[in-house]
Amino acid sequence: MRNTYESPFNARYASSEMQALFSPDKKFRTWRRLWIALAEAEKELGLNITDEQIAELNLFKDDINYSVAEQHEKEVRHDVMAHVLAYGEQCPLAKGIIHWGATSCYVGDNTDIIIMHDALELIRQKLAAVLSKLSDFAMEYRSMPTLGFTHFQPAQLVTVGKRASLWIQDLMIDLDDLEYVLFSMKLLGSKGTTGTQASFMSLFDDDGEKVKQLESLIAQKMGFDYVYAVSGQTYTRKQDSRVLNILSGIAQSANKFSNDMRLLQSMKEMEEPFEKNQIGSSAMAYKRNPMRAERIGSLARYVMIDALNPAITAATQWFERTLDDSANKRISVPEAFLAVDAILNIYINIASGLVVYPKVVEKHVLEELPFMATENIMMAAVKRGGDRQELHERIRIHSMEAGMQVKMYGHENDLIERIAADPMFGLNKDELLSVMEPSKYIGRSAEQVAEYIGEQVRPKLAGISTEGMSIELKV
Repeated sequence: MRNTYESPFNARYASSEMQALFSPDKKFRTWRRLWIALAEAEKELGLNITDEQIAELNLFKDDINYSVAEQHEKEVRHDVMAHVLAYGEQCPLAKGIIHWGATSCYVGDNTDIIIMHDALELIRQKLAAVLSKLSDFAMEYRSMPTLGFTHFQPAQLVTVGKRASLWIQDLMIDLDDLEYVLFSMKLLGSKGTTGTQASFMSLFDDDGEKVKQLESLIAQKMGFDYVYAVSGQTYTRKQDSRVLNILSGIAQSANKFSNDMRLLQSMKEMEEPFEKNQIGSSAMAYKRNPMRAERIGSLARYVMIDALNPAITAATQWFERTLDDSANKRISVPEAFLAVDAILNIYINIASGLVVYPKVVEKHVLEELPFMATENIMMAAVKRGGDRQELHERIRIHSMEAGMQVKMYGHENDLIERIAADPMFGLNKDELLSVMEPSKYIGRSAEQVAEYIGEQVRPKLAGISTEGMSIELKV
């Protein structure tokens, strides 16, 4: 048992994949890749850098001498320069050209963008996995009538699958937003201390075209198509705000699903997976708490609030840069990703094992259906010569009385019996029950689900690979 604080995201929630993306090792390896890309591009554009120096940099790109870097940082109090010096000790031939012309943000900011890009791609894959599971579920239950609710009061019928399509649609909106941001992400490039590229203009004897080519080459080597056309010392902190807004949107969608699941589980219509030896309560052994859905809600709340951090940071930057972004950014951005990663892992787990109890669903439908069938009953009675307004009033009276029997005395809903006994309607009980088939009250629910999944969701998911992606649900 450790005697120091450990983030719950590491111990309990986030996957090892996402943790690895925001690990120090990933950061410092990316720094070295960026230094190699810079040296290669500078060499290709005519600066005095040799193949031997590049080869030496590549030889040690993943063999980071951390203890040496830590010792240097204690002395120089600068993390980037500490790693420049440590890399230089391993690469004596290339020592003099590491970080040539660059400022700290060349490695720091470009690395942040690369990591966020990779993390968004992982989130994209997990979103696709959730959507795939939910789509299977929606199709399976697209025709099963269930009570719809407005204001959490019984309303017209929908279907179990149609309700699931609403969860899917929210995530599809998130996926569209994510892809827009992901596919338009740009590197900072090589901009220098205030974004003017003055140091690189000096390196290339005021050849502006070569300075532009340098950025383009670096971007290509790092797998990007574009760099920001203008910047201060840093990339605009609006980028972080955009990214966390995407994560907040996913959290919002997942939280809506988790609330619905908690309500449905309370109604005993649906349940999240419940393992054989799982304990719902330390005191109440019979309980089957929706702990997975509750955890989604808890983590989602964190992400939605956390998204305010980069928004405020972006709004309060001074001129070409200030450093009040740094400490906040180190915490708020990685932990938002770790939280959403955990949310999606749980969401995939729930969506993979959703349990529906058809008899309970049907029971609830039949309890409320007499009220919902009154319009059809009234129309049938009008066809037999009844007065629509008079019938409407009689139905209102019968409905109030039937509702009173249910609410005040706990009796069954006897509205159909009351209408059958009222000669004004001229309909017997069998005729009334024929109007009470639940499938008559779901509209185009089944068709809407099939069309939406088949025409929009499945084609979108076909372009997203989830191969090799692991889903970890720790505790």
